Order: sequence, then structure tokens, then C-alpha cells
Amino acid sequence: MKILTLNFLMCARKACKSSSDAFPLHPRDVELEIVETDINPLFIRNILPRVEWAALRAMCNELGLPQLSETQPSCTDLFSTENLDPDATDSEPTQTLRDLHNLLVQTCIMEGKLVCGNCGHEYAIKEGIANFLLPSHMV
Repeated sequence: MKILTLNFLMCARKACKSSSDAFPLHPRDVELEIVETDINPLFIRNILPRVEWAALRAMCNELGLPQLSETQPSCTDLFSTENLDPDATDSEPTQTLRDLHNLLVQTCIMEGKLVCGNCGHEYAIKEGIANFLLPSHMV
């Protein structure tokens, strides 16, 4: 499960849908793995506005990953100032873009748990896949 995926998940219980504590889910006892992939600047540029930056910063703190800046980077922070067109083949990605790619796309949770901050329910992660099926008494 990629770190980016965590930014879009919340507790599956109906009782937690209205609570702000149900997002983000908190990773516990996780095993991280770096899965090398080619950098895709266009993807990072397009997904960045959809990322809940405060939740991502909190997850990085909980996982012991490098601290993120308090302000979300803009598109101009992702490419060298000489060429701001991410579609151009000679566009050089900045270190910020490389760092975001490494964090959001290459860093994966292979084993562990995701815990709801509202109800405390734990969702198991095995082999990189989170199990969000709830027992019948919790639905």
C-alpha cells in the first residue's frame, strides 16, 4: 500500500463517517519498503492539489519519515525555473519533486495496521494490502 493511498482512506464504520478523527488512519507497527519506480512528473503535479497536506505531514511524523514543510509545494516548486513545462522532455525535476515521488509513490507499507482515531478499530495490512472488511457486528 503506497503512502499516497493512505491520504484517501478513512474508517469504514458508519459511526465514524461524521467524525474528523476517522481521518487519517494512523499506521501502527508497520514494515516499510521502497519499491523503485520511474518518476512521473505529470502524475505528481496532478495529484498534489488533491493531497491533504496536514494528514500527510502527520503520517510522516508517525512513521518516522523525514519532516515535510508546513506549506504544500506548488507546481513551480517541482520543476527547474528554466523550464516550467512538465510535459517537455528536457524539463529537469527539482529535489522537491524527487522527494515527493519517493514518499508518495515509492514508499509502501507491506505489513502492519491502520488504526482509526475515532473508534480504535484496527485494519490489518498484509503483503501490502489493507483489509477493510468489517465484522457484521461493526457494520
